Amino acid sequence: MNKTLIKQLNKIEKQEQYLLNDNENKIVNITPIKNKIEGRIPQKVKTALDAAFYKGFFIVFDKGTAYIEKTYSKEKAQLEYDINDYAIDKKISNKHIRKISRRANYSKMINSSISVLEGGVLGFLGIGLPDIPLFIAVIMKTIYEIALSYGYDYKDEKEKAYIMLLICIAVTEDNRQKQFNDDLNKLQNLIDSNGNIELPLTDYIKMAADALSDAMLTAKFIQSIPIIGAVGSIVNYNIINKISKTANIKYKKRYLINKNKFN
Repeated sequence: MNKTLIKQLNKIEKQEQYLLNDNENKIVNITPIKNKIEGRIPQKVKTALDAAFYKGFFIVFDKGTAYIEKTYSKEKAQLEYDINDYAIDKKISNKHIRKISRRANYSKMINSSISVLEGGVLGFLGIGLPDIPLFIAVIMKTIYEIALSYGYDYKDEKEKAYIMLLICIAVTEDNRQKQFNDDLNKLQNLIDSNGNIELPLTDYIKMAADALSDAMLTAKFIQSIPIIGAVGSIVNYNIINKISKTANIKYKKRYLINKNKFN
């Protein structure tokens, strides 16, 4: 076992534990009025939001990925990873590991900024449900770029299931979050040992859709109200920020674990 890799793994595991135990940046506490509003939202709105997120994922998977890939150079990202990974294979150092992470951190910053613009503009216009596929596209763009940074192919069906659980971890809390985290760790072991996923991809998509719907229920309800809806930019930023942090930590840890197996 390489000492540098062990230190990096210990560091990323501390970040992971902080993320899972972070009570200061709960999505549910984004606005003081959330609890009052939530009790007044009709069940049909919740049902519609669940369905919109579920359908939105299929739209993005079926038709959106090709368009998302036009917003960045996949070939350049893969080449950059190959160069950095080769350098790590030759000499494991903190410097080379930081280079692997640099692109992922850049993607996180850019896509969080995009989410603010998307949420603010659409919220100001009074658009709620119709913008969900666009919001999901920003989420997927963020995760796709992070996955590429660490050498993972997001088009594989198993990897799509992994991404769905990443989203679930990012937008849930407490015991529910811990359960999703356990599920993701088990799935990761299956994928990286060439095993088969236990559930159909549609089940994982449903989990992610419901988790996002729950996290954004009040925000999207407010966002459907003109002018007041501009608060959606804040919510969208927080959601993207938590998802990108989770993805960065999980993919980096996964990369380090797999790299450590051969050193």
